[in-house]
Amino acid sequence: MAEQTPVDRTSSRRRWMPVVIVGVVVTAAAFVGSWLIGLNLLYTIALLLVLAGVTLVLRRWRSRRRDGPATVGTGTVFAETGVAAAVVFLLLQVVPFGRISSNPPVTREPAWDSPQTRDLAVRACFDCHSNETEKPWYSNVAPFSWALSDHVESGRSKLNFSEFDKRQEDAHKAAEVTEGGEMPPGYYTRFGLHSNAVLSDAEVAQLVAGLRETPGLSNH
Repeated sequence: MAEQTPVDRTSSRRRWMPVVIVGVVVTAAAFVGSWLIGLNLLYTIALLLVLAGVTLVLRRWRSRRRDGPATVGTGTVFAETGVAAAVVFLLLQVVPFGRISSNPPVTREPAWDSPQTRDLAVRACFDCHSNETEKPWYSNVAPFSWALSDHVESGRSKLNFSEFDKRQEDAHKAAEVTEGGEMPPGYYTRFGLHSNAVLSDAEVAQLVAGLRETPGLSNH
């Protein structure tokens, strides 16, 4: 096998440099996007691998049509990746995965200390911590639906206000995490979504106090 000459190596680097640049940009954008919507990083990695595979297939198909490989610019690689991303996005919509299922029945709620505490909890917590989840239009659009489904399943598994006839793993942490600003999480109200869940300082204090006075929702 003949050794590559400096010219060959330079040509090879030029051929792959646009691919590397686009790969870094797309990967960074994917991870930022995942953080913004709260998507599990394992899903993000899987999507990036699928996108890379579809882009590679598209590149090979175009190379055959050109009768051989040719040096392409960063703009061309971005365009190919964009077409591949559109194909992947459309395919995801027909995959029966990551959709929020129908709300189970409400069996029992906590003995709320007051109607006001329940109203605040409904605004800030019920979408992920009850069987009364409201489904926005994008709950059927992957991969957003994957993030939402994960949030609801995880939230209900830790604390479900609609099933207080069962043991609730993190019920005693409700007041603490609310007071610490951990709930609702940042991605839940990002981009102006669920604006009714954005509580004022006074409302947060009222909710925390109410949770502490509600049996089963605090160690205090």
